[in-house]
Amino acid sequence: MPSPKFDIVVYGATGFTGRLVAEYLAEHYKGDAGLKWAMAGRSKDKLAAVRDAIGAPADTPLIVADASDPASLKSMVEQTRSVISTVGPYQFYGNELLAACVASGTDYFDLCGEPLWMREMIDKHEAAAKASGARILFSCGFDSVPFELGAFVVQEEARRVFGAPASRVKGRVRDMRGTLSGGTAASAKATFDAVARDLSLVAVLKDPFALTPGFKGPKQPPGSKPVFEEDLRSWAAPFMMALINTRNIHRSNMLMGFPYGKEFIYDEMVLTGAGEKGEANARRVMAANTEKTGPAAPKPGEGPSKEERENGLYDLLYVAIAPDGRQVRAAVKGDRDPGYGSTSKMISECAICLLRDTPEVPAGIWTPGAAMQHKLIKRLVDHAGLTFAIEN
Repeated sequence: MPSPKFDIVVYGATGFTGRLVAEYLAEHYKGDAGLKWAMAGRSKDKLAAVRDAIGAPADTPLIVADASDPASLKSMVEQTRSVISTVGPYQFYGNELLAACVASGTDYFDLCGEPLWMREMIDKHEAAAKASGARILFSCGFDSVPFELGAFVVQEEARRVFGAPASRVKGRVRDMRGTLSGGTAASAKATFDAVARDLSLVAVLKDPFALTPGFKGPKQPPGSKPVFEEDLRSWAAPFMMALINTRNIHRSNMLMGFPYGKEFIYDEMVLTGAGEKGEANARRVMAANTEKTGPAAPKPGEGPSKEERENGLYDLLYVAIAPDGRQVRAAVKGDRDPGYGSTSKMISECAICLLRDTPEVPAGIWTPGAAMQHKLIKRLVDHAGLTFAIEN
C-alpha cells in the first residue's frame, strides 16, 4: 500500500460533533505542517460550506464518503493513517467503516457508547485488526476518557499510599453542566430498541463484563437507585453514562493485564448532596434520566450554542478504598460542556496522541486510556482543558 496522504480524516465533518472536531483541528493545529488532515462526509458542497464557516484553510481536502457506499469508505480509509468517526449511532452507520479500517490497517477513533455493538465488533474484528495492524479505539469522548483515566490516576495513588491497588473504586460525578448530545440520546434509544427486538441481548447489556470476552469478575454494585453514602456524606443517584463507562473500565483493566486486580469492583453515580434536599435531588436525577431518551430528547445534529458549550464543565471524583477502610481520592475536571466542547477536544487529542506520542501501541481493539495511559493524560492537560489532581 502506498504511503497515505493524510494523518487524520474527520468522517462526519458536517454533523454537529464532527464540525466541532474539524474546527478544533483547524484552530489548534493551524500552521502545523506536520499534521495533514481532511474532512469527509456525504456532500462535497456541505463539506465546503463547513470548511469555510469554521475558518479552516481553503485548501483543506474534502472527501465524499457515505456509510451506505462501502467503496467510498474503502477509498477514504486507504488515503489516511487514521479516521475519526462522529457518525452514529454506530450500530446503524459504523459497521462498514470499521470493517474497512480493519481490512486496510487504518487506525480508527469514535465516540461510541453502545456496548452491544462494541462487543459485536470486538468478537468480529479483534483478531483481524491485530493481523492488519489497525488500532481501533472506541469511546474517545466523555464516555469514557475522563472516567477511564480517573480510575487509572486514583489507582496509581492507591499503589503509592496503600502499597497495592484498591479492589474497590467509586467514580462520582460532583458537578456537570451541559446538555446531553443528540447523538448520545439516539445511541441509547437505538440500544434499547435493539434489546426490545431481541431479548437475549438483555443479559449482555446488564453484564458489567460485556466488553471483557473470556473474563468475568466479581458482582458489581447495581447503581440503579438513590443511596446515601456515609463516607461521602451525600446522596448518590444513578448516572446515565455508567452503563458504558463501567464496561470500558473493566475492559481497560483487562487490556493492561489487570493492574487493578481480578477482584476489582467499580461503579459510578451522581452526588446530589446531604439531607432531605439531597435525597429529593437524587430522585429528580433518576426521573430526568428516563426523559433523556424519551420523545423530548435532542435529535442527532442538535446541540448547545457556543456560549453554552464554553460555560459548561464537569467535576468527577474518584475514591479508592483499601480493605482497612482507608481512602485516597482523585479529581478529574473539564473546562467545557462534556458532550460537545470537551468531547471534540478529547477525540482529536486521542488521535494525535496515538499518531505522535505512542506509535508503539500494538494493533487491536483498545480503550484510549489502556492504550496511551500517561501520555494521553499529559496531552489532555496540555491541550484539551482537563485537569487531574489528588485530593487527600
